[in-house]
Amino acid sequence: MTPSDVALAVDWAAAEGWNPGLHDASLYPLADPAGFLIGYLGATPVATISVVRYGDGFGFLGFYIVAPEHRGRGYGLQIWNAGMDYLKGCNVGLDGVVDQQANYRKSGFTLAYSNIRYAGGTTPALPEHADLVDVAEIPFEAIQAYDRAFFPAARDAFLQAWIAQPNSHGYGVMRDKRLRGYGVVRTCRVGHKIGPLYADDAEVAEVLFQALASTTDPADPVYLDVPSTNPAAVRLAERCGMTPAFETARMYTGAAPEIPLSRLYGVTSFEIG
Repeated sequence: MTPSDVALAVDWAAAEGWNPGLHDASLYPLADPAGFLIGYLGATPVATISVVRYGDGFGFLGFYIVAPEHRGRGYGLQIWNAGMDYLKGCNVGLDGVVDQQANYRKSGFTLAYSNIRYAGGTTPALPEHADLVDVAEIPFEAIQAYDRAFFPAARDAFLQAWIAQPNSHGYGVMRDKRLRGYGVVRTCRVGHKIGPLYADDAEVAEVLFQALASTTDPADPVYLDVPSTNPAAVRLAERCGMTPAFETARMYTGAAPEIPLSRLYGVTSFEIG
């Protein structure tokens, strides 16, 4: 894809109801500039897919969309095959629509768990917490090291841009000179998404959630994507007045990476992991 193609894919994702962030089109390619494919029929774009390759061993698939007027003609399969060929040799992850699980299984994917998008909630005041700091005040090396536990591969260039993107806020909790959790909230086509939200425990997660949510307009919805296997994350979302909006199936072609899901309170992105 060219930059304008990526912008088109993000527009298509918005039309599908996936509610991308305002700056996703410029940030996502930082993870892998070659990992965004588009299929043209003549001069007409008909299909997209992202197949971000993180190093040699892990990839993540998203933006798998065929323009509605061109569906049912095999174009999706063609771009799927091209994308999977690009990720050959990788353990590939995706967050798929639940009712498409059977099709993903045919391509070698196995269900690991589900992620639930929670929406709504109230906008609290910024909590008074001695250990709460703006993410800009935290050395990037500390964020980089903390983030690495939650992702199967390094994603430094993307991460550095993600935590500093426009129309966003980030906070961390520093205790005894050690990062105990951090999160980012970004403005989306509709409302705001919190992600990632990583924390050592539920108390830190709630402080971070409240701090991030406090930066948003009370009239706007807030979204948080949580793994269903983390009951503390589910309780946090419900306690903050959020309700389930939809669910995805997190699937992998290989073994599910060893990620501390009990400390994962908010997924960074359904599109690139």
